[in-house]
Amino acid sequence: MRYISTRGNAPILDFEQAMLTGLARDGGLYLPETIPQLQDLAGFEGLSYEEAAFRVIKPFLGESFSDEELTRAIAAAYENFGHVARAPLRQLAPGHHLLELFHGPTLAFKDFAMQLIGQLFQIALQRSGQRITIVGATSGDTGSAAIEAFRGLENVDVFILFPHGRVSEVQRRQMTTPDDANVHALALSGHFDDCQARLKDLFNDYAFRDEVGLAGVNSINWARVLAQVVYYVTSAVSLGAPGRQVDFTVPTGNFGDILAGLVAKRMGVPVGRLVIATNQNDILHRALTSGEYRTGQVEPSISPSMDIQVSSNFERALFWAYGGDATAIRQLMEELRQGGFTISQGALQALREDFLSGRASEQETLETIRIIRDETGEILCPHSAVGVKVAREHLREGIPMITLATAHPAKFPDAVEQATGIRPALPPHMENLFDLPERSSRVENDADALKSLILERRTA
Repeated sequence: MRYISTRGNAPILDFEQAMLTGLARDGGLYLPETIPQLQDLAGFEGLSYEEAAFRVIKPFLGESFSDEELTRAIAAAYENFGHVARAPLRQLAPGHHLLELFHGPTLAFKDFAMQLIGQLFQIALQRSGQRITIVGATSGDTGSAAIEAFRGLENVDVFILFPHGRVSEVQRRQMTTPDDANVHALALSGHFDDCQARLKDLFNDYAFRDEVGLAGVNSINWARVLAQVVYYVTSAVSLGAPGRQVDFTVPTGNFGDILAGLVAKRMGVPVGRLVIATNQNDILHRALTSGEYRTGQVEPSISPSMDIQVSSNFERALFWAYGGDATAIRQLMEELRQGGFTISQGALQALREDFLSGRASEQETLETIRIIRDETGEILCPHSAVGVKVAREHLREGIPMITLATAHPAKFPDAVEQATGIRPALPPHMENLFDLPERSSRVENDADALKSLILERRTA
């Protein structure tokens, strides 16, 4: 299995190399040269989540990990999830189902991928004796999931950038309360797109990248996307695939989660519509509607993990929509540096064959939380509520819709309380979160300052 960059000027890698590298040296994102087809989708019925994960992931690995190593990694990744089904479905209404992805250790869908790649990283590093420095940018949930996955590991230093004052208090404390010496939470002055831009600056400084053994675990890392494909497969099978089509609606920020749905579709899962759900930071909705991908001001919201204007994984979807034309992608990404680009008519048509979109205002998000609580008893986090609001506008007769519930409501108690009058409690394993001391550092929105801090604090 060979992995190529969306921009066409980086070395071709195997899975392990692509996983450890993260961002390609030409600034692009790695993708498999071909997408393997799932065999015997009907045979997934009745499998455990772990068994399904092995079948989905194995064809992408080539010779990088043995069957025994992959089995061990998957078992360790999901053993501490709080639900035996790992990703259970909950019916909200006839034909509309909620996929609960918040039963992992940090209460967000990021745990599905991060817990697994943490295990795979550990296996690879123990084999090679290599030491790496992971730097990640987060709009809220990726950071805590990465810290939970890599904290205490001997061969890894972890630095997580989050936008100061723009994550929920629970999200912040999940990043700042771990006391392991190898993890560092960095509050950057700016918004998430600034964090993501500085991360890319570090990766594009090849001397620094090589000196510290830089690795990335954001959704720019293909292994993150691949791990998320699994729950599209298991939930579709639960609702009748391959014998029936299934639609999905996904609250979308950096585009990694919904991209996994497109991968599942390309593998042969009968995915119908993939509906992009955005909050008021609706660049993806505007792009699908108008063909213009142009950045604007990031507006803080009650769904902060979606407060993004530059959705990195959209580059992968564009690569496929442009027929694998890396020259075209390089041109688009250069235009994006100047503020935006126009999607060609052919590529826009290709994107629209796979994706629909919608948006939810702050008031609509709060109203959806209240309505769903009254109608079903289910309490949604604000991101999941954005998804449910948009999904209800795209329901089709006879075709089930699955909305991805991306985080536990207790991660965003202020928004939930505003909508319902109920302040959701943290689960028992996190009930002392507000009693723990915090440890973080403020950093300026400057790549050189970040490099100096990382060089000073990493373990040589």
